[in-house]
Amino acid sequence: MAGAECCSNPPTLNPNAGIGHVENFGGLDSYLTGTPHSNLAVLLISDNFGYEAPNLRNFADKIAAAGYYVVVPDFFYGDPYDPQNTSRPLQEWIKDHGTDKGFEDAKPVVEALKSKGISAIGAVGFCWGAKVVVELAKPKLIQVAVLLHPSFVTVEDISAVDIPIGILGAEKDQVSPPELIKKFEQVLNAKPEVESYVKVVPNVEHGWTVRYDTGDPEAVKAAEEAHQFVLEWFAKHLK
Repeated sequence: MAGAECCSNPPTLNPNAGIGHVENFGGLDSYLTGTPHSNLAVLLISDNFGYEAPNLRNFADKIAAAGYYVVVPDFFYGDPYDPQNTSRPLQEWIKDHGTDKGFEDAKPVVEALKSKGISAIGAVGFCWGAKVVVELAKPKLIQVAVLLHPSFVTVEDISAVDIPIGILGAEKDQVSPPELIKKFEQVLNAKPEVESYVKVVPNVEHGWTVRYDTGDPEAVKAAEEAHQFVLEWFAKHLK
């Protein structure tokens, strides 16, 4: 489930990326951006490269500009996956950073948002983070979910979700291949009471929404189209 595609096109991490700031939030160092006076919040849960990825923070800023308070926690405690460390392959790294632990760590973040007067929370999960978002969605700890090129997410997970959920998968993806994304769609279509949108995006690879080359106009365009979907999904459902 977490193969080479989860590690392709690694970002150059930058602790100073973005226009927001980092502080402890709900027990985790977190990148915060947007107005803290908004009553609507968006939680971004990163892929295995963590919360210092510039493209991820720029997306957070874009969401914040639409009026949301955005939180991007460091679920890896300063220890994101490092593809340069050949003595610790992804299969070893993941033992220290399971999505089950991510889910437990996300609960105090949600509580911290509620204590600030936030009335509704949306969450976007990328790759590793998509599984955490699904786990938050099942007990309705969040109100709206988006999964982008998910990893570890199963049909059983999707069948347990009863909140508005949008899912974008990549055409070129062995982690969550188009066949699996289409099964997600079938499960959700059988639950018309649940607002859902599922699409396999053509001509893109796993990770395309955050691990794109900013110097490649086609890659940027594909990522921005996904970002626009997220903004529209929240505009429609996060109220």
